[in-house]
Amino acid sequence: MPQSLTKVYVHLVFSTKYREPIIGDEVKDELYAYLGGVCRQLECNPVKIGGYYDHVHILCILSKKIALMKLLEEVKKSSSKWMKTKGHTYRNFYWQDGYSAFSVNPSQVDAVVRYISNQYQHHGNTTFQDECRGIFQKYAMAYDERYVWD
Repeated sequence: MPQSLTKVYVHLVFSTKYREPIIGDEVKDELYAYLGGVCRQLECNPVKIGGYYDHVHILCILSKKIALMKLLEEVKKSSSKWMKTKGHTYRNFYWQDGYSAFSVNPSQVDAVVRYISNQYQHHGNTTFQDECRGIFQKYAMAYDERYVWD
């Protein structure tokens, strides 16, 4: 095949440092838009971005031109710097060191979009840690509790 064709949906999840609930209503929509802009600059088309006070979810189509690790590095570094410009409340804003990334079957994209859209309802009775544990279980991912939460 003379052409390289890809369409890889990836669901990214990462939290604020120590899961600090700092992503307030006054900044969340602007943050999600900023994250989408960074994804677009890296040719990773954002499908849905959302989250809760202490974490974000990004569903995007991974560009064939960038490694997943580089995408996360750029998204987190750039948005952390940007958040620090949003006022005194955010001057010590940081993301956690790690992240989670999951492939998404194209037939499940709509379900993941709904899941991301309903984060505030979902977290009415589920913690970020329990949410992650559930996703890890669904994907049969091995993990060590000592190193997942920072």
